[in-house]
Amino acid sequence: MNTGQEHLEQAHEGHGHHHGHHHDLMSAGLRQVNLSFLIAVAANLLFTLFEAVYALVIDSMSLLGDAGHNLSDVLGLLLAWGAAYLASRKTSNLYSYGFRRTTILAAIINALFLVFASALIAFESIERFLAPVAVKETDIMIVAGIGILVNMGTALLFMKGSKTDLNLRGAFLHLAYDALISAGVVVGALVMLLTGYYIIDAVMGLLIVVVILAGTWGLLRDSMNLILDAVPRGIDRDGVEKYLSGIEGVTEVHDLHIWGLSTNENSLTAHLVMPGKTLWDKEAGYTSVGEYLRQHFNIHHVTLQIERESDCLNTHCD
Repeated sequence: MNTGQEHLEQAHEGHGHHHGHHHDLMSAGLRQVNLSFLIAVAANLLFTLFEAVYALVIDSMSLLGDAGHNLSDVLGLLLAWGAAYLASRKTSNLYSYGFRRTTILAAIINALFLVFASALIAFESIERFLAPVAVKETDIMIVAGIGILVNMGTALLFMKGSKTDLNLRGAFLHLAYDALISAGVVVGALVMLLTGYYIIDAVMGLLIVVVILAGTWGLLRDSMNLILDAVPRGIDRDGVEKYLSGIEGVTEVHDLHIWGLSTNENSLTAHLVMPGKTLWDKEAGYTSVGEYLRQHFNIHHVTLQIERESDCLNTHCD
């Protein structure tokens, strides 16, 4: 940076680097998230054990496969829960941002879990398609029906948070797809009971795989974008640049970067060229700019560097 051309405003913490006032709300919300994970993990683990034991008793591969998928989801929930906990830990000298980005890793691994589970279901379905076997349709419908209630009930715990947090979205999708799989098992068992065509079981399995993969693609894409520090989904970068350019006294905006600090916190850094004004002025203070970006663009951590004149002629500006 060319210090001869640039004047950097020396701002104390809370002005040059605006964090917003969302941390108190996050602390309160963390308790609710922990409770949701506790209920979801306990309910799904108990049901998975019940389903696996019952599947072995009645010799049903479809129920056993569903139990295996439920087990992978319990592991996924534990992973997402652990990431949510780590994200709440304080920063340190080594981890200056804390462990927030573990939520992004959890979202990626959850997406990969869903893909892996889909591959197993597809393999089993193709095998059953080639060699249909008779099953106890009524027993399967009862057990899978219980699975629908358990999975949908626990999925609702994460539905609200899934709209803004990719980590919670992964947990929600796991549970919602489990409910979908259980519903497919029920429908397939009912059709088999009425028609005697046991090949229906395999057809339903393949349809479920298609639906799961279609939904998982969005989760995998968004989480990979966050790992690569892409602008998070739902944030209008052009709108942010237009707002910053419209601040009184700003003649140019460059080196604007927006990225996800975690699955529910976003950061921004930017250079503002202000030849005749500063952000110390009341009408465009650091705090008011940061608050506007938080409320209108869901950006929580804002760092602004003020320059008297642009040094873009001498350095690379993005």
